[in-house]
Amino acid sequence: MLVDSHCHLDFPDFAEDLDGIVSRARAAGIGRMVTISTRVRKLGQLLAIAERYDDVYCSVGTHPHNADEEDGISPDELIALTRHPKVIALGEAGLDYFYDDSSPEAQARGFRAHIAAARATGLPLVIHTREADEDCARILEEEAATGSFRAVLHCYTGGRELALKAVSLGLYVGFTGILTFKKSDTLRALAAELPADRILVETDSPYLAPGKFRGKRNEPAYVVEVAKVLAETRGVSLDEISRQTTENFFRLFSKVKA
Repeated sequence: MLVDSHCHLDFPDFAEDLDGIVSRARAAGIGRMVTISTRVRKLGQLLAIAERYDDVYCSVGTHPHNADEEDGISPDELIALTRHPKVIALGEAGLDYFYDDSSPEAQARGFRAHIAAARATGLPLVIHTREADEDCARILEEEAATGSFRAVLHCYTGGRELALKAVSLGLYVGFTGILTFKKSDTLRALAAELPADRILVETDSPYLAPGKFRGKRNEPAYVVEVAKVLAETRGVSLDEISRQTTENFFRLFSKVKA
């Protein structure tokens, strides 16, 4: 069994084909899917999907692109929303300096609020970080000094230092179809280096389809292609990488029953 630890089933790309998406994922051996929140105010849409399928779960959080729009959402509000049985994580939240969709200040405030909620609930935080390694590492260190929390740096494309810092703090690192791209040699080298008990696979679908499907809409079934390249990169079998990443998923997302 494999798990797609990060997809966006509420996005319009899937609206007309949701049953087919889930059916194809199941046929490909994907045992769980987590559809990730980008706006707290739209949690109802995710819950409708998660409640429709037994093997689909969701998170609650504000993507850094939407940090200005949802600035001021408190840890207490986030905590209250995690009480739903299908909400198994916080996020995605973090820092994105590649785009200028929200101010760095609002992103940082949101990031810290989500960390506080993760700390209070014991649920993992799904972290989005892009072109913000230094600030992300600083916030992670400062918040870890306040109290431990669980998290994954999803769709990792950052530098080696941030990844190793995250692992040293007990966090996880997630890999997407970017790992399969021809120019991703540096990322594959990092994926080979990280501890086996700290890696996850995901699609971030409908975006970032693996090389085999490049240019097409991504979907959870294609996480198999990510796992194949991760296994090859680490010099292990697909069965082994499936076992390891699935064990890692259930350890991190512990609200989900194995």
